[in-house]
Amino acid sequence: MKVVLIKDVKGVGHTHETVDALAGYALNYLIPKNLAVFATARSMKEAQMRQKQSINRKELDVGLIAQNIATLADARIVIKAKANEKGHLYNAVGEPEIRKAAEEQAHVDLPRASFKIEKPIKELGTFDVPVAVGDVFGKFSVTIEAE
Repeated sequence: MKVVLIKDVKGVGHTHETVDALAGYALNYLIPKNLAVFATARSMKEAQMRQKQSINRKELDVGLIAQNIATLADARIVIKAKANEKGHLYNAVGEPEIRKAAEEQAHVDLPRASFKIEKPIKELGTFDVPVAVGDVFGKFSVTIEAE
């Protein structure tokens, strides 16, 4: 039985795909749980249209993310933190502080998990911070200065 998936179903297919499913599985599980609808001409056409819209939206999002990463690479991000005379910070600067500073100073909006910091920064200086969102990679510099 042909059905159009409304949501991703593990082992069956992805959203907006037309798939062949066993009749019992489709009638007793997929359709009652609103995971799929019967594959009529209208539902298949709507699924194709929504799939194209989804692809276009993803391409637009990737372009916007790439633009934000490029803007971030050109920006000068400065974080002020308390440090001792030797240049060691009292509190380490981690991903949340760097993300907040990037949003405030460079006016970019990136997903939470995009900043790839191996360990928190514990001293004064300039550090490169890698950024990765999907297939888009980049890096920017963060300067940690004493208050």
